[in-house]
Amino acid sequence: MSDNKFALPIHWNDYEDIAIELYEKFGDDFDESKIYRIRFTELLEWVLSLPNFAGTRTESNEGHLEQIQSAWVYEWRDNQ
Repeated sequence: MSDNKFALPIHWNDYEDIAIELYEKFGDDFDESKIYRIRFTELLEWVLSLPNFAGTRTESNEGHLEQIQSAWVYEWRDNQ
């Protein structure tokens, strides 16, 4: 996970950046099927806790969380 204080802020529509951060945080603890079974309430909290994440809870929506899940699966596949 990047703790670089000079890193650009991450926003809700930065799906790939969020997916990379989640993959770096959780690694292979979550495979494709587990990623798609994550509750959106949990995923929301994980995203909000990422370093350099600048979005807010009120800006989130189901579409963003679905895109993040999909991007996370692609990131997981790329690292297999």
